[in-house]
Amino acid sequence: MPKMTVPLLDLRRQYQTFKSDLLPALERVCDSQMFILGPEVTRLEVATAAYCHSEHGIGVSSGTDALLLALMGLDIGPGDAVITSPYTFFATGGTIARTGARPIYLDIDPVTFNLCPVLLARYLAESCEAREDGLYDQRSGTRLRAIMPVHLYGQMADMDPILALATRYGLAVVEDAAQAIGAEYRGRRAGSLGDIGCFSFFPTKNLGAFGDAGLVTARDAVLAERLRILRVHGGKPKYYHALIGGNFRIDELQAAVLNVKLPLLESWTEGRRRNAQIYDAAFTQGGLDTTIGLPVALNGRRHIYNQYVIRAPERDRLRAFLAEQGIGTEIYYPVSLHEQTCFAYLGHATGDYPESERASAETLALPIFAELELAELEYVVDAIRRFYA
Repeated sequence: MPKMTVPLLDLRRQYQTFKSDLLPALERVCDSQMFILGPEVTRLEVATAAYCHSEHGIGVSSGTDALLLALMGLDIGPGDAVITSPYTFFATGGTIARTGARPIYLDIDPVTFNLCPVLLARYLAESCEAREDGLYDQRSGTRLRAIMPVHLYGQMADMDPILALATRYGLAVVEDAAQAIGAEYRGRRAGSLGDIGCFSFFPTKNLGAFGDAGLVTARDAVLAERLRILRVHGGKPKYYHALIGGNFRIDELQAAVLNVKLPLLESWTEGRRRNAQIYDAAFTQGGLDTTIGLPVALNGRRHIYNQYVIRAPERDRLRAFLAEQGIGTEIYYPVSLHEQTCFAYLGHATGDYPESERASAETLALPIFAELELAELEYVVDAIRRFYA
């Protein structure tokens, strides 16, 4: 097979599909000279909340700020703790720490890479104690306030048992849906199950802006209004502050970009799902499914394949070989959060979260964007076959 160049992601191909609609939208914003929380933001918030099957949408400046705003909206801070996964992008644990709260890491399910409900139930029953004012982590003495499940790579965590445990123990649920817009769990969309859903519109996401942008969803009107107030430094009316918030506003130009792209999201997502099926069939037909671990889309879930991630023996050698063949790949994530230097104060050691550590050592993301051609997908599969041959 002749040598090709297959990038991990090529946004230029996608851009050609909406370029003619985008430029008038940007010109409309420029003509209005309304750059902060204007009509494009309102339109995006309403449309995205509806797409996510949620009652309220609040546009914010990034996916990271979405998580931070959610925690601030729940008044989580020093002395508190939030349960989450150590195998995720840094912002998940980083925003918890930024509020002054303590990240409580629990290991992942090895099939989905998401927070394991069995370990969650065991932790809550065996490692926590109930006091008059709430549930406390026995080891650190911090009060548990929330669970932050991550819908990693585009497949939702096992939410029913997580939600049941949250209700039983009086904990809020913040969905880190940064990689999961449009993903579904038993007919319910990411961002509509927990108290707050957090989305990222980083350019590489299935729905990406032309820079940083994000959004939070909420079911409760009172909580949604609190989030809107915190988004603008906690002021309502302007210059009068009952709360201390931050500058978490989404940019009007970014909202205009996203309003053009949102109607195309379903077709792009289906393109990714189609490419995943092609990969699955080709790897299985070639007998590679017994060598590499293929991503598993569970029954009752809609996997949107923000990433197509395999488990690969000799992962680093394979990645170097694919680079030589002109194929782009990425490792999400090479170091679990409990092993990051900045979290050394938590007292964790290598070996504490074996499934997360194994995923960090074995996983590799392959090109999956919707505009890939069949020949490019076949070239990737053939290169991997040649490596393991």
